[in-house]
Amino acid sequence: MNKDAANTRTKLMNAAQAQILNNGFGGTTIDSIIEQAGVSKGAFFHYFSNKDELGRTLVKRYADADLEHLEKTLAKAEGLSDDPLQQLLIFVKLFEQEMESLQEPYPGCLYASYLQQSGLFDEQIMELIRESMLKWRFRVLEKLEEITEQHPPKQDVDLESLADMLLVVFEGAFVLSQSLKESKTVARQLSHYHRYLKLLFGKI
Repeated sequence: MNKDAANTRTKLMNAAQAQILNNGFGGTTIDSIIEQAGVSKGAFFHYFSNKDELGRTLVKRYADADLEHLEKTLAKAEGLSDDPLQQLLIFVKLFEQEMESLQEPYPGCLYASYLQQSGLFDEQIMELIRESMLKWRFRVLEKLEEITEQHPPKQDVDLESLADMLLVVFEGAFVLSQSLKESKTVARQLSHYHRYLKLLFGKI
């Protein structure tokens, strides 16, 4: 795919993602996508046979980027400390700093937009979202299990649920940020999770 073709395809996908986050998949039309992308209807059908194919391609791109972000951030945290607790604290802090830099409310999560209208999608798309969520659970849980070997928690805790809590914080804060039109909501909620980890494992 040449550069111009790649740019056109990316424009279509970016326009579709923005509209799906605002209007849901069902409320997003091909006409509105091509209007926002500034391309012809012929260009749309050159790259995608229909809106469903675009939807599948879009969530695959989102999942790949999401998991790449997870792994890169975790690798950076692991490179800054040998202690698993410090690694996880740094990991959360890096996301907090990223969210703190936002000047507008976080645009939202494509997964949530799809799940709210799950009846519109096939099982392949739902499985892709599930696998991405499970990857987050596994990677954070893996770190929590390392932590408990060196820093026993001060209270009984379900580590799997604690790992899931990070995603719960993200997803809930995305909704709150949008509804309240507050750009720092996600960062503040991540700060609470960061502090809770320190309290639980005795580092405050």
